[in-house]
Amino acid sequence: MSRYISKRHDKLSAYVPGEQPQDKKYVKLNTNESPFPPSPFATRLARQAAGNLNLYCDPESTVLASVAAETFGVDKDEMIFTNGSDEVLDFAFSAFCDEETPALFPDITYGFYPVFATRNGVPYKEFPLRADLTVDINDYIGAKGTVFIANPNAPTGISLPLSEIEKIVKSDSNRVVVVDEAYVDFGGESALPLIKKHDNLLVTRTFSKSRSLAGGRLGVGFANKALIADLKKIKYSFNPYNVNSMTAAAGVGALLDKEYFDANVKSIIAVRQDTVRALLALGFTCTSSDANFLFAKHEKLSGEALYLALKEKGVLVRYFDKDRLKEYVRITVGIREQMQVLIEKLAEIIGEKV
Repeated sequence: MSRYISKRHDKLSAYVPGEQPQDKKYVKLNTNESPFPPSPFATRLARQAAGNLNLYCDPESTVLASVAAETFGVDKDEMIFTNGSDEVLDFAFSAFCDEETPALFPDITYGFYPVFATRNGVPYKEFPLRADLTVDINDYIGAKGTVFIANPNAPTGISLPLSEIEKIVKSDSNRVVVVDEAYVDFGGESALPLIKKHDNLLVTRTFSKSRSLAGGRLGVGFANKALIADLKKIKYSFNPYNVNSMTAAAGVGALLDKEYFDANVKSIIAVRQDTVRALLALGFTCTSSDANFLFAKHEKLSGEALYLALKEKGVLVRYFDKDRLKEYVRITVGIREQMQVLIEKLAEIIGEKV
């Protein structure tokens, strides 16, 4: 870094994204992308939108908002669209946290939360997960601050039932609860219906996973219109044109092509279940994942050893060098053929190392 960087940021520990190596072709199971291309309808609409790139995009994503309102059963003023769900989460840290209102979240969760807190200059408190890597909702009941819960959680994939989420929301109506549902389409129970009951709930979603638009960068936040107005105040103080025309058009296509969406989600869930069975047969232990990834460990090999051995054999998974996570690897669920390669390579590694 240069000597000119602000003192607010000189000690900032930035989020480390999953590696995107270019040295050779890998079976890429490390960044929780969809193994399926975007819906053909989404691609076609994005191409059409490219013809108007000389014009600024619609800051309200009006067409996308109309389709999304119908899809999700909400009003247009109960949504905000953003450049990936990371952006709506960042807006929430900015809008609903300050020196007197800290951010509260688990110690093992999406790694961007502490970065958002630090970058926005707000204090935060991390609550340890239980020994079984589940969230203890009692930590958040009575605690003062804005709550951020990824549900299903990352990188464990474990979900809280909707009743537990609602207990957190109801426990203090004077603070905001943010439920990050990046992976909810793969088996979690969505809190979206609760925004009609509770005016302190913000639910965030992404189009990166189940709707195959990771490269498009499209996210959405759902809440009552007053909370959405707060978030839009932040947006319009930062970048009114945060969702480009092609991405908004692709989002429309992704929502309208329900058959394609349903088929892809169903496939990932089925392959996930089959992969768990294969991992268990190899002596692995897996958390109960409701996401498009698995969190697995082997008693004879560390997470780092598994990660390095798989990479050497052309398979990329994610390894976290953090206490309580070091024994695990996170494995994105790909298509069946990719997972067969994974299992074959793991069987080779176990035979070689154990």
